[in-house]
Amino acid sequence: MKPHLYRAGSFAHAALAALVSLGAWTALPGHAAEAAKPPFKPDMARAQKVAEPCAACHTADGSRGAPANPILQGQHADYLVKQLAEFKSGKRKNAVMQGIAATLSDEDMKHVAAFYASKSAKPGFAKDKALVTLGERLYRGGNLASKVPACAGCHSPTGGGIPAQYPRLAGQHADYTEAQLIAFRGGVRGNSAQMAAIAAKMSEREIKAVADYIAGLR
Repeated sequence: MKPHLYRAGSFAHAALAALVSLGAWTALPGHAAEAAKPPFKPDMARAQKVAEPCAACHTADGSRGAPANPILQGQHADYLVKQLAEFKSGKRKNAVMQGIAATLSDEDMKHVAAFYASKSAKPGFAKDKALVTLGERLYRGGNLASKVPACAGCHSPTGGGIPAQYPRLAGQHADYTEAQLIAFRGGVRGNSAQMAAIAAKMSEREIKAVADYIAGLR
């Protein structure tokens, strides 16, 4: 057998084996289903219907309702889905939200999250001028002495956040942000070890200052 013919035959054999192997891999039920599954497309009519019970606390479009409740307008859909799933599983505690999330399917969570994410968030404002400087310093530079990292590192300088991982913060109610930081610090909210560790190093004044600064961030 000529060497070059042998090499060509070996290459063809190897290529055939690779194709057979790939075919076997894609033929596996899990991989085949994953490959065939179309990307999620929200149905806004259905999403609005699913979101109707949420209006009592978050307003019809998730805008600036009661300060104790989060503004959902413009929040990342992936992050909202994550929070709803964690309310449903009990990883994040809240009697009202756990009851609501328990009634939602995975598909419904994606629809309602897409509904709020599609809205344009309205700007907010800081209320305590005496704390704005401290809040800005913490948000942008953290506190080196107490090893509190800058909020901007994860939530971006404009408060835009990162989908799924870090929520949009810009314009959020100061009362709500303050309450969540206190809940993280006290272990009441346990669905983010990272935020619990950060909040544990913050004083009451620092929490209040950064929450107020975030309310006016845009």
